[in-house]
Amino acid sequence: MTEAASSTALITNDAAVLGLLAIILGFVFWGASRERGVWKKFYAVVPAILPCYLLPAIANSFGLIDGAGSGLYPMARDYLLPASLVLFCVSMDIGGIAKLGPKALVMFLTGTVGVMLGALVSFTVMGMVHPETVAGETWRGMTTLTGSWIGGGANQAAMKEVFDVDATLFGQFAAVDVIVGYVWMATLLFMASRAEAWDRWLKADTSAIETLKQRMASYQAQHARIASTTDLVLIFAVAIGATGLAHFLADPLVAWIKSMPAEWRLQDYSLDSRFFWLVVIATTIGVVASLTRARELEGAGASKIGTVFLYVLIATIGMQMDLKALADKPFLLLLGLIWISVHAGLMLLVARLIRAPLFFMAVGSQANIGAAASAPVVASAFHPALAPVGVLLAVLGYVLGTYCAYLTGLMLQAIAGG
Repeated sequence: MTEAASSTALITNDAAVLGLLAIILGFVFWGASRERGVWKKFYAVVPAILPCYLLPAIANSFGLIDGAGSGLYPMARDYLLPASLVLFCVSMDIGGIAKLGPKALVMFLTGTVGVMLGALVSFTVMGMVHPETVAGETWRGMTTLTGSWIGGGANQAAMKEVFDVDATLFGQFAAVDVIVGYVWMATLLFMASRAEAWDRWLKADTSAIETLKQRMASYQAQHARIASTTDLVLIFAVAIGATGLAHFLADPLVAWIKSMPAEWRLQDYSLDSRFFWLVVIATTIGVVASLTRARELEGAGASKIGTVFLYVLIATIGMQMDLKALADKPFLLLLGLIWISVHAGLMLLVARLIRAPLFFMAVGSQANIGAAASAPVVASAFHPALAPVGVLLAVLGYVLGTYCAYLTGLMLQAIAGG
C-alpha cells in the first residue's frame, strides 16, 4: 500500500481508503438485502453493483480520496482479479460454456468494428460541429484510444509510439478513455439488471445461457455445504496460490519474449504485456482445476468469495473516475460520447438482427472497451458462471487491438489530411 503524500485529498492513506471502500460495499449490500422500506424500493430500480462503482467515483471526484494517487487499483487488478478468475473458473461448467455458440464471437467482432467505425464517424461529425476539436494532431490521439478500446493499455501504448503522439494529447485521450469508458460500463451494468426486458426486445434466444445458469445452480445445490475452516483455507490457497504462480511464471515469460528478435513483432500481439499473461495463466489454472476435485470447493462458496474479490476491484475501478472532469474538455468528451454511441448502436443493431442475448452484446462490448480488467465484471453481473466468457473474449481483443488501431489510424490520417 502507498500513501500519496502530495495529494490534496482528505484521505491519502491507502489503508484508510481500503477501509472506506469496505464500508461502502457493506453499506450497499446491507441496503440491497432489505426486504422492505426505502432501500427495497431503491434497489428494485438500481442494481447493487452500480453504487459499488459510483460511490467511490463520487468520493474521488469531490476530493475525499485520490484514485490516481492510490495503489489500491493496481493491487486489486494484479492480485484480486486473477484470484477471482481462478475461483470463477474452478467452478465453471466447460461443457455449458462451449454450448453458448458462435454469437458471442460475432458480437465481440461487431464491437471491434463499432470502435473503428465510431472513430471515423465521431471525427467527421466533430469536424462539422466543432472543427477546432479535431484540428491539428487530434487524429493521432484518437489512435491511442482506439487501441485501448479494442485491446487495452498495451495496445494504447503501442499506438502512442507508432504514431508519435504528444504526451499532452495522449493524456487528454487517456482522460476520455477513463470517463467515457466507465460511463459506458455503468450503462452496461444497469442494462444487465434489465436483461429480460432487453432480451424480449432483441427477440433473443437465451436458452443456452439459462441452461448454463440452471446447471450451475443445480451443481451448487447438490454440493452445497456449510463451509468449514478447512474449506475456506483451501479456497484461499487455490486462489492466492494460483495468483502467485501466475506472477511467478509471467515475469520470466515476458522477459524471454522481450529478448526475442524485434522482427518477430511479438509485441504486436501484446505478448510482452505482463498483465496479459497474468490473466491468461490464472484463467488456465482455473480451467484445469475445474477438471479435478478442486471443483467441489464451489459447494463451500468458491465463486462467492471470488465475487467478493471482484466487488473490491469494482470499487477500486470506480475510484479512478473523476466526474468533474466531464466539464474540463467538453468537446473532446463529446467526441468520445459520439464514438461510443456509434459502437453501442451497431452492437444493438447486430444483436437484434441475429437475435443475440443482451449478455453477448454487453460482454462483447466490454471485452473491447474495458479488456480483461472489466469484461469479467460485466459478465458476472449476469451470472458468476459467465465471467470466464468475458476473459476469453478480452484475450482475443489483445491480439486484434494493435492491428485494428493501426488501420484506423491510417484512415483517420487520410481524413485529416495529415
